[in-house]
Amino acid sequence: MTPPRVALFTDSYYEANGVARTSNALEAHAARHDRALFVVHGGQADQMIESGSIVRLELRRAKRTSFALEHDLSFDLALWRHASRVARVLRWFRPDVVHVTGPSDVGLLGAFLAHREGLPVVGSWHTNLHEYASRRLLPTLPRLLDPQRASIARAVERHALSATVMFYAVSRVILAPNEEWASVLGGRLRKRTFVMTRGVDTNLFSPERRTRTDGAFNVGYVGRLSAEKSVRTLAAVRGAMADAGVANVRFTIVGDGNEREWLREHVDGAVLAGVLRGAALSEAYANMDLFVFPSETETVGNVVLEAMASAVPVVAMARGGTKFIASGSRGAVLARTQDELVALAAALAADAETRRTMSAAARTDALARSWGAVFETVYQAYESAIALTKGGAPTPDGHVIAVAEGQA
Repeated sequence: MTPPRVALFTDSYYEANGVARTSNALEAHAARHDRALFVVHGGQADQMIESGSIVRLELRRAKRTSFALEHDLSFDLALWRHASRVARVLRWFRPDVVHVTGPSDVGLLGAFLAHREGLPVVGSWHTNLHEYASRRLLPTLPRLLDPQRASIARAVERHALSATVMFYAVSRVILAPNEEWASVLGGRLRKRTFVMTRGVDTNLFSPERRTRTDGAFNVGYVGRLSAEKSVRTLAAVRGAMADAGVANVRFTIVGDGNEREWLREHVDGAVLAGVLRGAALSEAYANMDLFVFPSETETVGNVVLEAMASAVPVVAMARGGTKFIASGSRGAVLARTQDELVALAAALAADAETRRTMSAAARTDALARSWGAVFETVYQAYESAIALTKGGAPTPDGHVIAVAEGQA
């Protein structure tokens, strides 16, 4: 069977986040297997690039009509000025299915054009926007009592979740990041739902990238430096290690965001490396002795998998997508609370033998995860959406197919 021709409208492409990582990996997979893929994304230029089976269309975001979502990502309210051009290229490419990664400016444009052209849509859930909304709002309400703050947070999350789910109602098929979200989205939307886990490049992320020879104990974090990532917990980790008598501690913090200056002031010995990519990022991981990830809002936790591939022991939160990445691995320990995460990190800093055992296990577990298996599941979802549009038979349970990685 000839693989479907796919148009991918992605929230991110150049940015340092999980959506961009996954989109780039999908493009590489399609190119490697000579599968037709049309990638539409935002950027700083208007350009179309053709390379083998890949066509990529970059849409320039105008500063005067855009507002920032992150330090490296914006939403252009007037991106629809590109609609006629995108529609012409879409008709020329002749996709069988449209894949949108979320309710961004590009995603909204893709969903609209797919509907207008009568094309089936596959929507992939990458970000828990409702949790981000509440965690970004709460720091602006410092004078409220804790019960009031908790009540407001629940209300914000409830309404933000409902609004986000409404966007995915246009999809024929949903790609969920884990089994938990497959159940939530399948139940709310009554759509076929596949589980799209994440893979990792174990050649790029490898312990062989290690270059350090000094005697410092290097604690690492990679990700956005923002409130929803709970990065201020890193200061507590630093304090607990000092109390435990762990000497010569260094923190390597990779990423950027509005918490950067707070971390500079409150985490002694921190190296704020900024955003790293490619070989520089893989070297930063490999030079870590312990990876600490306090975020509770992950849909997947790509960085945890990258740290494991680099043979770095991991301490992370047992909530959200991270638990699906790390709970079965002897290379990671998961904490139920932020205080427990701090205690576990300090204990591991003082236990070199346990870290050595975890390091080997982390690398072994990461080697079992391939992007190839992940994207074969994605192509199953594409075929399902096309079949549904043509009047295909329903699934046995009526709406949900959960396909685990490696079973595609």
